[in-house]
Amino acid sequence: MEYKNILLIKMSSLGDILHTLPFAAALRQRYPKAKITWLVHPQFAGFVPDAPVIDEVLYFDKVKFNKMGLLDKLKYYREMKALLHSKHFDLVIDMQGLFKSAVLAAISGCSNRIGYCEMREGSGLISKAITGAHSKEHVIERYLDVARYLGAKVESLDDVQFPMPDLSKEAASVQAKLRELGWDGADYVVIVPGARWWTKEWPVEHYVALAKKIAADGKYIVLAGGPDDAPKGKAIAEQCASPLVLDMTGKTSLRELAALIKDCSFYISADTGPLHFAAALKKPLVAMYGPTKADRTGPYGSKNSEVILSPASCAGCLKKNCQNWHCMHDIKPEMVYEIYEKKVKAHG
Repeated sequence: MEYKNILLIKMSSLGDILHTLPFAAALRQRYPKAKITWLVHPQFAGFVPDAPVIDEVLYFDKVKFNKMGLLDKLKYYREMKALLHSKHFDLVIDMQGLFKSAVLAAISGCSNRIGYCEMREGSGLISKAITGAHSKEHVIERYLDVARYLGAKVESLDDVQFPMPDLSKEAASVQAKLRELGWDGADYVVIVPGARWWTKEWPVEHYVALAKKIAADGKYIVLAGGPDDAPKGKAIAEQCASPLVLDMTGKTSLRELAALIKDCSFYISADTGPLHFAAALKKPLVAMYGPTKADRTGPYGSKNSEVILSPASCAGCLKKNCQNWHCMHDIKPEMVYEIYEKKVKAHG
């Protein structure tokens, strides 16, 4: 089927948006003449690819929506319905697979709706789940199975593309901010200490110990992340008390954070959104995994990445809360530094 007007629904989060980029590239390769529209939450729109991959971006403002009363929410849905109907989509692809995306797919006015294999919260009743040969593999491969179902040729890792936005303006802004903190233009390591689930976070004291080891080698460390990560960044910087440890947590936009990572020499974090940007850019990196499964959501597409899995017997439990949380503590700073040192020497 040669579709001409396609809606792709993937609204959040940062990591999920980045995981969808190879699918978007494969979709464009399959339908070079189609108009492709991406529906996203505004705060993540900065990572939606520019033309020619994506032609148009539509927004569902979740933050604004959650603050509305019932009547205003119904009005907002009516407005979204009218907007989506006016576009006359002939294919809707729900890559979110949740109730919120199912509602938007349902009110799109398009009867041809598909999604990836893991359709949850009733979304599989609205859009047809596409289960391919890679349904037990990495989430990017699960997404790409939908592209393969549509006829895209994605047969090897060499076919996987991550279309990236132009970050030149953000790079200049970030460098100015770094210089204000005392950076002299030398190579730096980015460490992102936060994560969406607290159970995925590596302990602050472990980051302090690791940062001290890296700083002892004469390397700059830039602590980065969103506003929620700022207390952790401040604590790490204060405990390190080194002019080589620069705290940028909460001081960048998402696109500036991406630019910061793009220009770094090495990247370190737990399982968090910026990790996947570093992987897409094929940065040398180390990632620490405890409650989540690296084979499903780990860094993908780069031979420069290495994952340290917690030695805890309960690792991979997928718990957002835990009464006996120790999996991330069990990954020691020495384990991370050993891999970091080996990779730095290998990249010379």
